[in-house]
Amino acid sequence: MNFLQRAISSVTRRKGKSIILFLVIFVLGNVIAGAIAIQQSTSNVEKDVKAKLGANATVEFDYDTFQKDHKDEDEATLVYPDNPKLDVYEKVGKLSYVKYFDYNTYSYFNSRKLKSFDYQSEENGDEGSTRITGNRGLEYFNLKGINYPKILDIEQKKISLVEGTVFSDKDVKDGASVAVVGKRFAEKNNLSLGDQLLITATNEDQLGFDSEGNEVEVKPEDIKSVDYPVKIIGFFEPVKSEKEPKKNSDEYYNQMNSSTELENTIYLPNKTVSEYSKKQNELMFSGDDTMEGDMGEYYSPAYILKNPGDTEAFKEEAEPLLPKYYVVRASSDQYDEIGGSMKKMGQISKYVVIISVIATLLIIGLVVLLFMRDRKHELGIYLSLGETRGKVMGQVLIELLIISALALVLSLVTGNLLGNMVSKSLMNSDLLQTTNDNMMYYSSVYDSVSSNLTADDVTGAYKVTFSVAYIFTYLLVGLGTVLLSALIPLMYILRLNPKKIMM
Repeated sequence: MNFLQRAISSVTRRKGKSIILFLVIFVLGNVIAGAIAIQQSTSNVEKDVKAKLGANATVEFDYDTFQKDHKDEDEATLVYPDNPKLDVYEKVGKLSYVKYFDYNTYSYFNSRKLKSFDYQSEENGDEGSTRITGNRGLEYFNLKGINYPKILDIEQKKISLVEGTVFSDKDVKDGASVAVVGKRFAEKNNLSLGDQLLITATNEDQLGFDSEGNEVEVKPEDIKSVDYPVKIIGFFEPVKSEKEPKKNSDEYYNQMNSSTELENTIYLPNKTVSEYSKKQNELMFSGDDTMEGDMGEYYSPAYILKNPGDTEAFKEEAEPLLPKYYVVRASSDQYDEIGGSMKKMGQISKYVVIISVIATLLIIGLVVLLFMRDRKHELGIYLSLGETRGKVMGQVLIELLIISALALVLSLVTGNLLGNMVSKSLMNSDLLQTTNDNMMYYSSVYDSVSSNLTADDVTGAYKVTFSVAYIFTYLLVGLGTVLLSALIPLMYILRLNPKKIMM
């Protein structure tokens, strides 16, 4: 009988010890399998959510760090650094990770003649109503300048072009007086493609109140304005979210307000918006010594990366190009702020895997060693009959692998179920509840890395399932741990002296 046959015979002959070893490995295997299942699931959630968020990035002023570095200085005399120049944004945009990029300047205008579109009013059937107006009934409209002719919001499926065309390279370069507007806004104001839209720069919004905020009479001769006619070349509509929020929920109204802001946004070339903004500032702040002179221009850059996985590498290369206190913010950062519960659960499962592997090494090693001591005479006979130590060690190893393989395969299923139950309990516990309660909603026409991600979206994406990665990782860790635990018993066999045993 060779050593392989002896190993199989030994497992079936010593049923009691085989069952004890099977149960020990099965219990420990369940702990390892459950922890690995949780760790794999949390990792998959992070990958999936970040992929859905997209590979968007922008550059922002790190206000918190600046305040921390200047906490001892007087706020009134604090000098903030200048905004990065356009050539800095363009250098960042030329990095190999960037698919395409844009930088935007923003402004607004108000009007008594134009009507804004409001989803909530339309839903309530009040066709004559518009959204809440500003000072003395003025309607407010957003102006968004672009440098990327195809309009980044269209490329990112934030809006869709339903009629007309986008800008040409020449339109953007020359700062042409052309615009792409919301379809519903146009219908509200009876505007068609090719019509002239009158954008008015005026100081009226600044009038009507004194320095203390008290309302005063506005004289018609005090109102100054300059008209900027622009030609409408295209109509767009906001793209609906794949996940429709529950009606009358906070998320529902947030999404409705966001769509309303988009509908009342007018896309223009950057130069066109800049020219308008300068005239608007002149009219609004003329005579104000504190606001005289060039107020400068502010641009908000937006970078679309080729791959979501390039985000960290992009940050490392981009941030050295930026002025001090300016940093790169990515859309995937929203997961880091919202997905705290997943990160905590992933860390807990990682620690459980490490502790259970160490425990498995010690427990299985000691159990097998005790069994080997009981079989000392059997092993001594094999050696005295001329069997090599290598084959005796191979027999013990095969016995251990047969029992552990059965236990690990069975615990592969039960451990997955255990991981599912434990993770659900953790998410419902106070340990993780504080993060889940802090639901955040990102959506704004001014936010180039915006999304409607919430904490509920993150927890809702969490699922413990069987996967090739889970099975492979668990069997690799489980069998590797069992083989390492066999080192102690195998060392015992090497020390056996058949002459002393047989005496």
